[in-house]
Amino acid sequence: MSASNFIKRYEAALATQSWEEVSPLIHPRASVVFSDGTVHKGKNAVQKAYEANFVRIEHEKYEMTNIHWLLESEDSAAYMFDFSWTGIFEGKEASGGGRGTAVLVFESGKWLLLAEHLGYPEH
Repeated sequence: MSASNFIKRYEAALATQSWEEVSPLIHPRASVVFSDGTVHKGKNAVQKAYEANFVRIEHEKYEMTNIHWLLESEDSAAYMFDFSWTGIFEGKEASGGGRGTAVLVFESGKWLLLAEHLGYPEH
């Protein structure tokens, strides 16, 4: 799997709203910053944050577009992207989006998410 194929696999895993599908793509030392500013360090913390989102946002559809590769080597990659989501939040249709940056590492024959930082664009 190439680094660019990782993105498709990650989106598909998130679409299942199942940690069992997402987990194999997350590095044990992963750190994720959500667009609300919360920081989740380590795979266990990332798991708790993702699972809370899966419960909070029902039927979520998450998409990454405008991928801009900053670095692509044999063992690491970094990219910037736009993201958008739709779903049911507190019983009502909701949506949002912003920009993100992600860092991947290639270990044990597969690409893993090491860091992701999501934020809202300034208006």
